[in-house]
Amino acid sequence: MKRILILMTDEGGGGHRASAAALRDAFLERHTDQFVVSMVDLWSEYAPPPLNRVPKGYRFLVNDVPWLYRFMYEVGENPQLVEPVMNAAARFLRPFVSRAIRPHNPDLIVSVHPLVQGVTLPVLARMKRTVPFVTVVTDLVTMSPVWFDRRVTLCCVPSEEGYRLALRAGLRPEQLRQFGLPIRPEFSRLLGPKAEIRRALGMAPEVPAALIVSGGEGMGQVGSIARAVAARLAAAAPEGAQPAGQVVVVCGRNQELQDELQAYRWPVPAVVKGFVEDIWNWMAACDCIITKAGPGTIAEALALGLPVLLSGYIPGQETGNVPYVLKHGVGVYAEDPWQIAEVVAGWFGPQRKILESMAARARQLGRPEAAFEIVREIASLLATE
Repeated sequence: MKRILILMTDEGGGGHRASAAALRDAFLERHTDQFVVSMVDLWSEYAPPPLNRVPKGYRFLVNDVPWLYRFMYEVGENPQLVEPVMNAAARFLRPFVSRAIRPHNPDLIVSVHPLVQGVTLPVLARMKRTVPFVTVVTDLVTMSPVWFDRRVTLCCVPSEEGYRLALRAGLRPEQLRQFGLPIRPEFSRLLGPKAEIRRALGMAPEVPAALIVSGGEGMGQVGSIARAVAARLAAAAPEGAQPAGQVVVVCGRNQELQDELQAYRWPVPAVVKGFVEDIWNWMAACDCIITKAGPGTIAEALALGLPVLLSGYIPGQETGNVPYVLKHGVGVYAEDPWQIAEVVAGWFGPQRKILESMAARARQLGRPEAAFEIVREIASLLATE
């Protein structure tokens, strides 16, 4: 059996880990007797202090000092500055990266994080390991140049914008594949009628539902948005009639937010959850999703035909995701909780046709099979070895 090593690092809401898990699960489902797949958090598990704490500082930077995060991201967009920094990091991290790779003795390495290939490829060269190296880009539109290393065997990008950026960075067309962003295999399966899924999840089966998510770490103004949407949906229903809508709030690992919202007296049917493994079920049960512009969440929503109401974005890496959603007509952008509530009330009421047309466009744009397509391409690389 061939050995595949997926290198990533965990940060923020865990989007890179989710992409790595999607590829691992796709390998297990389609090629279970051919490959042994391992996932390694290169920075958190193998880098020395204080570098191993860098991923954990992501949430602090984004939430508390966004200007500094934006500055660091913009500096990272300058190849003349990034290349010497990455070369220096590769020299310093050489023994630690070697320690991460050697026990797995991989036949192929996959990177799903922009800070992996720049420190790993020089180490492989020094180790005289000539294994294929595949980058799977997990940003949707806005991509730092560090994603694109001309030494890779293959680079899989999720969008036309990513393909153009890779060519501009010097990769050759034969090194590139455009498949979409890898999401868990469960998103590619038919999940059944919404009413049945809602009933199974303890929701009101015949009432339209808005899903409000905060990412794995529970970031953003989720509580304010959820309360505003619930209040507006309650006001939209005539007295004695069925509620105009219901809300599902996923708080991630933010226990304080979960406790606060579970204690709240909701004026419409509401479900409040913490971190959920089966997010695909909750998405499939709802009629729209309210989220910041994270690439993974957008890709998952599109795969299930779910219109997207973007409530914010991280400057830098998520900037391009907003115009992407708007340009393709699969959602809208609004930051104010009461404006968001007004949009949802319209979608669940007099603007229902708009919601339905957005859902149809989302299904056309979604790539639920992306992980399987990427895995098939990787498997073909090893078949020619």
